[in-house]
Order: sequence, then structure tokens, then C-alpha cells
Amino acid sequence: MPRWRALPDELDPQVREFVEQLRRVVDRTGLSVAAVADRTGYGKSSWERYLSGRLLAPKGAIVALAEVTGTPPIHLTTMWELAERAWSRSELRHDRTMEAVRIAQARAALGEFGPPPPETRESQETSEASEAREGSAGRAAVTPGVAGPAGVSPTMPSSPSSSEGGPAAAAGSRAGLFLIGVVGVVIVVVGAFLLTGGGDPKQAVGTTKSPSPSASSSPVLPSGVLCTGADCTGRDAEEMGCSGDLVATAKTATVGTTLVEVRYSRTCGAAWGRITQAAQGDSVGVTVGSVRETGSITVAGDTIAYTPMVAVKDAAEARACAVLASGQQGCTG
Repeated sequence: MPRWRALPDELDPQVREFVEQLRRVVDRTGLSVAAVADRTGYGKSSWERYLSGRLLAPKGAIVALAEVTGTPPIHLTTMWELAERAWSRSELRHDRTMEAVRIAQARAALGEFGPPPPETRESQETSEASEAREGSAGRAAVTPGVAGPAGVSPTMPSSPSSSEGGPAAAAGSRAGLFLIGVVGVVIVVVGAFLLTGGGDPKQAVGTTKSPSPSASSSPVLPSGVLCTGADCTGRDAEEMGCSGDLVATAKTATVGTTLVEVRYSRTCGAAWGRITQAAQGDSVGVTVGSVRETGSITVAGDTIAYTPMVAVKDAAEARACAVLASGQQGCTG
């Protein structure tokens, strides 16, 4: 059976070449994936994803691989830079495709409502025509004077005291406009009352609800980071993008020849435990308050294990402990 599975067909050619080069480097050393993980400090599951083309390895992992295999780092890092650009372009194309799909779905959903029915359009046109006639009549009433017979100039009233253009007519016009305004306000109030399903119309018009605290926007995370805080609890740090350049060792302790650590990501607001130079049957746990997560080595030849993450506000809240198959135990301070 071949050691490596076929790479995904949709993988960018530049990324494919880079992954194939990584596989050749590992093959030349004769190391297992578990041994590569142990010597580079990156998890076995992470290297499995790197070498299968499912995840682009971070630059730190590439430098570490070059160091442990004696490969000139300049060659690997150059190929990594080209692959990283190709990977970013692929992600951008995917984002644009998904955006186009969402826009198409939104347009399709809006199209379901369709144009207004014929009878509605006819009633709208009739109403508009009626309003136009009323407006013309109103303008004729307000603007005195009419066109005379052919060849005769229109005449204007000689005095503002005439029955058509006098103060009484102006007062009547103002009264009519006032009544129209009152009717408009009543319609708005009644409409608000009906839309809110009852209650006080005054409150419906004059009261603005304050936004709910739960409607606050989620924090903006760096590219590749998929969780933060409580959302990270119980999740794998590698899969959630919380490791690599975003992680630091907060506490350490030695149990026999095994190193136990508290690993902490400020960006993700989470910590987890890790053991290295360990053996099959060894386990590690991390505790934050009443929350505890554990991990263990179950496969012969593996020398590293880590726990799922636990949300923390500060790395000092976390404590990692190792329990070895030999019976030895120990914890970080």
C-alpha cells in the first residue's frame, strides 16, 4: 500500500507541488508522521493535514521541518511563499463564489413575490389619474385667470377682493391643507397601531426600542481562527486555528523524562495541556476552575498528546497535569 494518499484534484498546482515536496523531504528521512510531529513540536494530526493538502502548513512548521531533516530552509520557505499566495487566491475565489451564490439566492427569494396583480396596477393607475385631475383643478383654483378666445389676451383680476382670489379663498385653502395634514397623521397612528398588534398608538409612534444586548456583533477574528472564548472549549486547537504563531507555552513541568505544558492562545482566549517525549499509555489533563479536558497517547510510537481547549481569561487560570503509564504524576505550578 502506498504511504501517501492521492492529493485532492481541486488543489491548486502550486500548492500541490509544495505538498509533494514536503512528502519527499519526509520520505528521505524515513521518519513517521508521529516522529516528525514530535521533533518539530507540531501535532501529528496537524502534519497529517499538511501532508494531505487539507491545510497549508504555517511557516514555523516548515522551518522546523527543515531543521530536523537537514534540508536548506531557503528552498522550502521559498516554495511555501508561492504556495501561500496560491492558497490565498483559492480562498478569495471561494469567498467570491459563495457571495455570488448568496446574492443569487436573495434575488430569487425576492422574485418569488412577483409584480403586483393586474387589478392592483389598474387601481393604482386610476388613483394616480384621479390625483392628477384633482391637482390640476386645485392649481386652476389657486392661479386666477383663464385663457380667452383666440386673439384675446387673458385678463387678470384687477383687485384681490374678487370672489375667486380673495382672502376668503386663501383661508379656505389653508384650512383644507390643515385638514389633509390631520387626516395623514391619523392614518399613520392607526397604521402603527395595527402593525404592532395593539397597544397604545402613542407608544407605537413615539417610542424607539433599544437594541437587545444579545444583538451585539461577534468579535472579528484573524483569518483562519474559527473560535474564541467559550466557543473554543472542548475544541481541537489545531482545527480551530488557535495554534501555530498564535500559541505560547505559559507553564511547564517535568515528570520523569516527559515534559508537560500549558499552551495558551491569547487570540482564542483558550488554553490546553500538552505532553512531549511521552509514551503509549501516558495522558495529560488541563483544569480551569471546574472544567477539565484530557488527552492521551494510544498508538505505539507516538510521543506527543494534547487536550482539547478550555476557555480562559488569563493563562494563569490553567493547570496541566501528566499521568504516566509508569505511575508517575506531576503538574505545572
